[in-house]
Parts: sequence; C-alpha cells; structure tokens
Amino acid sequence: MPLQNSPNHFLSSLPAADALLVEPHLRPSEFPSGKILYRAEDLIKDVYLPYTGIISLVVGVSGGQFVEAGMLGRNGVVGAGSALDGRMALNTAIAQADGSGMLIDASVLKEIARNNENIRTRLASHEQALVAHTQQVAACNAMHELEERLSRWLLQSRDLLKSDMLPLTQEFLSQMLGVQRSSVTMVARKLQESGLIKYRRGRIHVLDLEGLHESSCECYGAINEYFRKLIGWSPNGIPAPA
Repeated sequence: MPLQNSPNHFLSSLPAADALLVEPHLRPSEFPSGKILYRAEDLIKDVYLPYTGIISLVVGVSGGQFVEAGMLGRNGVVGAGSALDGRMALNTAIAQADGSGMLIDASVLKEIARNNENIRTRLASHEQALVAHTQQVAACNAMHELEERLSRWLLQSRDLLKSDMLPLTQEFLSQMLGVQRSSVTMVARKLQESGLIKYRRGRIHVLDLEGLHESSCECYGAINEYFRKLIGWSPNGIPAPA
C-alpha cells in the first residue's frame, strides 16, 4: 500500500519523496486491547502509527489510580517526541480498543527527521496537537460535568474507530475518566434513557449522534479544531483552510 493511501494520517500526508525515506523502516504491529506500548519514564524505543483502534495516554498517581490525558489513533503518531528531542515517556500508552498499524524504530525516525526538515516539522506539529489535546482534556476534567465529559469521550472514540459500536466497558470508562464506576453507570443509564446510546455486555452503541453532540461540552469541538489547524486532520476528512 502506498503511504499516500495509508489509513494513518501522518503517513498519508507525507509527500512521495519523504514517504520513500520512511517506508523501508516500517514494521506491521498489532495493538490488542490492554496492551501497554510503553510506561511513564520508559525510554521509548518505537514510534507507533495506528491504522485502527485507539491508544490512550494515561497518567497515574501514587494510589494506583490513573486518568486519561489524551487519545490517539488513525489521526496521530504515538511517541513522536522520541524522534525529536526526548526519548523518555511522560505518560503510559495503552491500547484502549483492538487495533493495528505500523511502528518504526525511534532512533531511525530521529535520524530521518534530523536530516529532513519537512518530516521534522510534521512530527513537531503532531506533538503540538497532542499537547493542545491534553491541555484541553485537563481543563475538561476540571470544569465540566461527567455527562459532558463522557459524551465528549464517546464522540472521540467513535471518530477514531469510525464506528457507532464501541467496545468499551463501564469499568474501563471509569478508569479513563478518573471516577467511580457507579458514577459512570448512572450517567450511562441517563444517556441510554435519553435514547442517545445503548449499552450491553461491554459494548456501547451510539444511537443519536446529534443528541450526543448536544450532551457533550465544547471541548470535543475544540480538540478537533486543534487537530484540523495543526495537522490538517478532522473526523470527516475536511482539511484545514490554506
């Protein structure tokens, strides 16, 4: 598959000459749900380019709890910073839903980026989009009600998976949102009673997309706008204006 037709936005956006530099070093990889790609403070050995699935970037605290700081999938590069100016992971990357894609040795990509300004700039833009994303999520977690946060999270998951059927358990949702499972159960029940979703046996089916948008906070749109402006990606494929 030519990289210009890749399901991963970073790879598909590379000009042909740059793609030829990267392509020989790519290796296929599977990301089964629950797989940890790297842990906080690890030296990142590989950079991941998901085609499918979702990779959650989570931050833990001393009590053993953790909360999601951001999520990436077909729109991003996981571990891009290791190919720029740092190899140490600042968070833990874990597969939230089964997926697959490509990976490349971080030191190899760093050498390519060092000698190619366009690739270096594109990686930096992806890192900037991720920083904006994590900052918006931090503000969302601090300021918005759980129903809004859950709705935003479901919309983001749907965009990355390109499916109305989301393989997500309430236990996992509670961990990602940093709340008690009983709180997620209550809010999910409310969304279900409103006809926005249907939950059964570890799967959430989005029934009313417009209603879920109305239930979400403005952070969903803000995050997508960052990705659109900084790297030209949006869920519906509409690029940023020139």
